[in-house]
Amino acid sequence: MLSNKQTVLCIEEMAKMFPAAHCELIHKNTFELLVAVVLSAQCTDVLVNRVTASLFEKYHSPEDYLAVPLEELMDDIRSIGLYRNKAKNIQGLSEKILTEFNGEVPRTHAELESLPGVGRKTANVVLSVGFGVPAIAVDTHVERISKRLGICRWKDSVVEVEETLKRKLPEELWSDAHHYMIFFGRYHCKARNPECPTCPLLYLCREGKKQAKVRGFDG
Repeated sequence: MLSNKQTVLCIEEMAKMFPAAHCELIHKNTFELLVAVVLSAQCTDVLVNRVTASLFEKYHSPEDYLAVPLEELMDDIRSIGLYRNKAKNIQGLSEKILTEFNGEVPRTHAELESLPGVGRKTANVVLSVGFGVPAIAVDTHVERISKRLGICRWKDSVVEVEETLKRKLPEELWSDAHHYMIFFGRYHCKARNPECPTCPLLYLCREGKKQAKVRGFDG
């Protein structure tokens, strides 16, 4: 397992590789961000942005999503995976935002998770990107990177990965670390064919060292 100092070093190296890392979901306000993150479950940001380009022209507020039949909203997001459930959740969260939160996206973890379709990861993204609250959203990239590097254990749950990262990184680094890790996982340490031979973290990486022996490059 990497120490706190080694974990920070990993994040700093990722920051050098991807200094412009950011949330790639296109949005103009926190409500649009919330909708985009809900749509992004088990789906790429590229596809979500393709759909929201027209979706956000048609719908601007919670009221707009409730003003159309559910079937119409389903049709508008049909190219997105799980579109039926996501359409129901968008209408459900829109109604709850209007009836319980005065039309505003809530600003606490518990309140966000009370919205239909909003889990821990989505709440963390909205808090971090939308409201500037330090948070680490553990998506598939963050989880993979954390386990490959040895920041956490292979058997750790998503919540355990999040708690380990928060324990090993200073709070002021949480939100940026989330983006650096996503870019590192999306564009370098990919699920398939990670670029281990050219990785600046190879000397620290548990999985990379193993791959070096199997694939015959210097680890």
